[in-house]
Amino acid sequence: MTTPTRATTGSNAKDGLARDALAVLQPGFVGTTAPEWLLRRIGEGLHSVGLFGRNIASPHQLAALTAQLRAEREDVLVAIDEEGGDVTRLEVRSGSSFPGNHALGAVDDPILTRDVAAELGRRLATCGVNLNWAPSADVNSNPDNPVIGVRSFGADRDLVARHTAAYVKGLQAAGVAACTKHFPGHGDTAVDSHHSLPRIDASLDVLRERELAPFRAAITAGTKAVMSAHILLPALDPDRPATLSRRILTGLLREELNFDGLIVTDGMEMQAISSTYGIERGSVLALAAGADAICVGGGLADEETVLRLRDALVAAVRSGELPEERLADAAARVRALGEWTTTAVRVESGVGRDIGQIAARRALAVTVDAEHPLLTAPAFVAALTPMANIAVGDETPWGVAAELTRLLPGTETGSYAAESDPADILTAAGGRRIVAVVRDAHRHPWMAATLDALLTARPDTVVVEMGVPQAPPRGAVHIATYGAARVCAVAAAEALLGTDH
Repeated sequence: MTTPTRATTGSNAKDGLARDALAVLQPGFVGTTAPEWLLRRIGEGLHSVGLFGRNIASPHQLAALTAQLRAEREDVLVAIDEEGGDVTRLEVRSGSSFPGNHALGAVDDPILTRDVAAELGRRLATCGVNLNWAPSADVNSNPDNPVIGVRSFGADRDLVARHTAAYVKGLQAAGVAACTKHFPGHGDTAVDSHHSLPRIDASLDVLRERELAPFRAAITAGTKAVMSAHILLPALDPDRPATLSRRILTGLLREELNFDGLIVTDGMEMQAISSTYGIERGSVLALAAGADAICVGGGLADEETVLRLRDALVAAVRSGELPEERLADAAARVRALGEWTTTAVRVESGVGRDIGQIAARRALAVTVDAEHPLLTAPAFVAALTPMANIAVGDETPWGVAAELTRLLPGTETGSYAAESDPADILTAAGGRRIVAVVRDAHRHPWMAATLDALLTARPDTVVVEMGVPQAPPRGAVHIATYGAARVCAVAAAEALLGTDH
């Protein structure tokens, strides 16, 4: 990396130190316009802003918001967590126009993955977003993983590696920096780091051969950034989670894998860090370990948080805990990526805007029992709804009810949770065909039990699995969508009616 001159506008080292401390922060805020405090801090050295679903109402509004930010600083990094599929911020209230990683892995056409990422990147760039906290390069080797699942391309190391590389190339061809995550791999966890600290006890050989392969591919493909994971991997560092580990961020990622781009932390207010170290102490340790940018703002989205972290970093430098050169290097890497976004050449891909829907249709796996036809009359859709994954959020709609109602007017729907009685579904359905919609049924015993009851009472029940399909297909018709995005629902509804496209 060519390190730019350290930016200082003040007359002494104190001013430069504060600017560097602000430069390494990637904070969030509340609202659909930039608050005055945020614009003021950008003028004082803040170089990145993170956007979430709460900040986005429409593409036009988002473009106006990013223009506000860019009026203060042309090379500001405007970051977003837009994976497509289940994790969307651009379309948080309607569901994504892109099917997500697991569906792309199911198709296993890297050209399609590149094209989907290119179109997603084009939409982000049009709205003024230039850094995407994606793709997920995690190998979903643990099918009970509560936080990755369909966010992964799959459980096969080589498949994940080739699609990670394709995604990085497509996204960055649109002029949007990719941030490949969650290093060194979050796929073999059974705990969500939003809630507590996960631990992976795999051997060093397994970690190197399985978890690191997609990150090697991403680095070779030129990913501009890598996001760390809040996970403990004793084979690599028995004492500190990856985000706070110098052995992992500097020794492994920088020195062994030769990554020279921006290292971004996952959200520091996640319980894996905040409940153990606190966000101030955690941020200091992350910078000292080799991270360059501190992501915060999913939960803590105010000026006070920014000032607390700025002051904690400045105090750590003054006390000698954080070398000033390390902070300066981190700030320089942030500014270098900001500069890249102003000069990146966007390649017109020629991909159609419906590429996400095309991909969702290609991903479907449909099994039909010859004794039972597809849907021919209004049905009853029973959505068996698990507790929402924090990364996904509970405000994003999912399921096939809306699409089936559109295609089959008169279709009725109901949502059911763990405490629901299957008899209530049978009663509500009456004489209508039941369409049971599930999400990761293999992880939820109550879902499997409900399906058993429905299939016993009504063998013509249709099953739509919108998560990771682990159990054998069940039902008169079984459809696996490999994700719960809106386009996956459209594809499933079409398939249930035998609609040709």
